[in-house]
Amino acid sequence: MALPQENRASLCELLDRVLNTGVVAMGEIVISVAGIDLVYLNLNLLLTSVETAVVQSRLMRELK
Repeated sequence: MALPQENRASLCELLDRVLNTGVVAMGEIVISVAGIDLVYLNLNLLLTSVETAVVQSRLMRELK
């Protein structure tokens, strides 16, 4: 089912929104063999623009 044209967002609009607001993704990956953990990865990803990060950092400092 296709969305109406006014509800569609281009890739550029989506990327602009993500960079302006920021996105955080977290996860864990464990690779094991025979019940023995061999590799453990803890992943933390922050995707935002430098401008947004600087503004948020200044706001957090003002709150302290």
